[in-house]
Amino acid sequence: MQRLRIRHLTEYLFPTQVTLNQHRLLLRPREGHDVRIETSRLEITPTPHIKWQRDVFDNSLAVVNFPARSDKLIIASDVVIQHFEQAPFDFLVDDYAVRYPFLYAGGEQVDLAAFQRLVFPNDQQIINNWLLQFGLYGMETLGLLIKLNQAISNQFRYQVREEPGVQSPAQTLAQRSGSCRDYATLFIEACRCLGLAGRFVSGYLHAPETEAGNAATHAWAEIYLPGTGWKGFDPTSGVVTSSQHIAVAVARDPEAVPPVSGSFTGLGDATPTMRVNVQVNLLA
Repeated sequence: MQRLRIRHLTEYLFPTQVTLNQHRLLLRPREGHDVRIETSRLEITPTPHIKWQRDVFDNSLAVVNFPARSDKLIIASDVVIQHFEQAPFDFLVDDYAVRYPFLYAGGEQVDLAAFQRLVFPNDQQIINNWLLQFGLYGMETLGLLIKLNQAISNQFRYQVREEPGVQSPAQTLAQRSGSCRDYATLFIEACRCLGLAGRFVSGYLHAPETEAGNAATHAWAEIYLPGTGWKGFDPTSGVVTSSQHIAVAVARDPEAVPPVSGSFTGLGDATPTMRVNVQVNLLA
């Protein structure tokens, strides 16, 4: 077991006072057999009304309303988790799904249908053309996923993008570049084209650069494998996820789970300056 401290600071500074409309925060890690939250603190300026709830994917969601106008919005999340070590390849796939192609079992197929549906259906033929190079028919399913995961990591140029949302898979394939959320989107949609169930994951990554701060949130993909359940693949680095990956939110649609979302109302040029800083530290 390892203990990790995650500090996530978001600051918006406005040139004049504005009305802050409702905000939705996805900052609290998903707890389970491998992750337990030891302490959690959320501090927001100006002082808001906060209501916690579980969304349709069982993500822990904070719905925030502000009673007063302000010229700034500061959101500071400080969480300490216990992350229990798991070997990335310590799992077995059910016999019927060891090789591709396969069909999910009847009961699971009903529940997984939404995660097999493309978010970018107009890109299907472009994605299928890209997949032809790999000769995937008859491959071991895990080997297929590792091959796609590493291909995206190796074939494309990583690029930090400040713009909200994700690129379509067609954009990523055409530009041969993208951010972590663009890579995850391409990987998920490619897997859906193959009939596999995939979902988008937003969270944090513990790495040498996050120890120093000035980092950002991370994104990767999970694919449902019979016999082991949802398994994580990080096409930014080309690895199967491990205890360095801390999931916060999952969704079918990659654009559905930004860490902070909301709006404001102001007069004139009320465009804010924004700063985001993420720091993930290993504790003794």
